[in-house]
Amino acid sequence: MPVTADGFGEVQATPPELDPRRIQQPDVLPPPAGAAFESTVQAVPDDVAARSTWSPACPITLDQLRYVTVTFWGFDGDHHRGELLVHADAAAPLVEVFRALDAARYPIEEMRVVAAPELDLAPTGDGNNTTAFVCRPVRGATSWSQHAYGLAVDVNPFLNPYVKGGLVLPELASAYTDRTRTDPGVLHADDPAVRAFAAIGWGWGGDWSSLKDYQHFSANGR
Repeated sequence: MPVTADGFGEVQATPPELDPRRIQQPDVLPPPAGAAFESTVQAVPDDVAARSTWSPACPITLDQLRYVTVTFWGFDGDHHRGELLVHADAAAPLVEVFRALDAARYPIEEMRVVAAPELDLAPTGDGNNTTAFVCRPVRGATSWSQHAYGLAVDVNPFLNPYVKGGLVLPELASAYTDRTRTDPGVLHADDPAVRAFAAIGWGWGGDWSSLKDYQHFSANGR
């Protein structure tokens, strides 16, 4: 899509085929056998590290991260299995968050580890990947994001966009800046998903005042 002077994509109206959005992306992991919640926590396997954004330049070492898999319900009504890289200290609490989301049948479109080439791709404005560790700076800044420490999670970003002035990320998600919407997956204060993160002491970007980052949860509230 066209790029603005600040390097982001040009914000455009949400295409009719994405409003409402009811997509289920292919999984990177085999599906669970049934409806029971399942999770695993382990050191980051070499092959996962190789397809992630981690490098020695990141502010966290690889042994400070954990590879977490959890099950979740999709927009197709089926049970899926996703993957996250998270800080070791956050692994067990985040499993409990996703256990609560699974129990509430909160729908998730996609959950996979972000690959390094994605950081430099031209903006498409339509991503909706629920993810945690991404070795990148804060939006529009040079300091490290909480994602670069594995201490933040973005949930259904297209349905819960980042909004700052005229900037909307993803750039095609402008229809979802209307927070009176009650579509499945759209987050609101006191939703089960927001309560689940609050229960482990994590803050929500939907509570911020200078901007709104409705997809974003983090250990330090930033």
